[in-house]
Amino acid sequence: MPAPSHLIVIGTSAGGMPALVQLVGQLPATLPAAVLVVQHFSTDADGHPFIERLARHSAMACRLPADGDPIEAGTLYLAPPGRHLLAKDGSTPHLLVTKGPRENHYRPAADALFRSAAVAFGSRVVGVVLTGMLHDGAAGLEFIKRGGGLAVVQDPHEAEYPSMPETALRNVDVDYVVPLHMMGALLEEITARPLPERKAEVPEDLKQEAAIAERVVGTTDEVLKIAHPVPLTCPDCGGSLFEVNNGKLLRYRCHTGHAFTADGLLHSAQQTLEETLWVALRMMEERKNLLSSMAARGAGPYPVQQEERIEEIKKHINRLREFLLNGNTGNAPKDTSAG
Repeated sequence: MPAPSHLIVIGTSAGGMPALVQLVGQLPATLPAAVLVVQHFSTDADGHPFIERLARHSAMACRLPADGDPIEAGTLYLAPPGRHLLAKDGSTPHLLVTKGPRENHYRPAADALFRSAAVAFGSRVVGVVLTGMLHDGAAGLEFIKRGGGLAVVQDPHEAEYPSMPETALRNVDVDYVVPLHMMGALLEEITARPLPERKAEVPEDLKQEAAIAERVVGTTDEVLKIAHPVPLTCPDCGGSLFEVNNGKLLRYRCHTGHAFTADGLLHSAQQTLEETLWVALRMMEERKNLLSSMAARGAGPYPVQQEERIEEIKKHINRLREFLLNGNTGNAPKDTSAG
């Protein structure tokens, strides 16, 4: 198969497989582009049933790629569960399939794929965000736009889970917002256009971030070239976080390679806060039970003070339980798919 003239990269999460089935059914086997797909799966999922499902509805060749596979036109590649899928240019464009650090808690992550595509294919990239929860793909579309490519988003009004499309639209100057039934024709039309005469210049910071992802782990010196330290901690490894200097979206990464949008980092902090509060509630319940047992047996020299302490801790327990059950920790909706 010939090398592709364009690269179409797709990111989706909750509700993604039905949307992908509908989209790939519109794409012809003669498409001059390769299609690379990130769908958030559980890390222990078997990818073969998913690629077989797509193949049954697609005229394109559909593959679950291995590291080093060439990128060929008219072919769809689905990121294996638990592995990042990256595009790499060179004498022969090829794929990297890695178990690198998660981005926005996902592996595979749309942001990682989109960034690598922007660096490898520049203005020949079309980024697509479909249905899904939370924030993956928004930063990736910005990477693609900065590399000269195009951004396409499923109309959130028809998306089963509109959070990913809506986040992309809030943060990126998207070129096309279309319903699924029109997206195949749009992608055909875009990839049939003449290639730009001059290759767009890819920003150096994107190249640096792509290199960190390809090598699986970076160094503090490498991260300092594109970011500056901030008093925040990486929720995935506990290391120091750095605020990325470039781009419109506020983003963070640590030197081991974990990366987050500000929204993703906030969501993680909210989840951690809630978990901590539930642990605190459990410990207070256990303390109350211990004090009650001691009071019942007359243990301790001050029974009146014991009763007072029990009543006081009951008040704290009731307040904390009410706080948690009312949802006041500010949690965003949880993604129904695993990353």
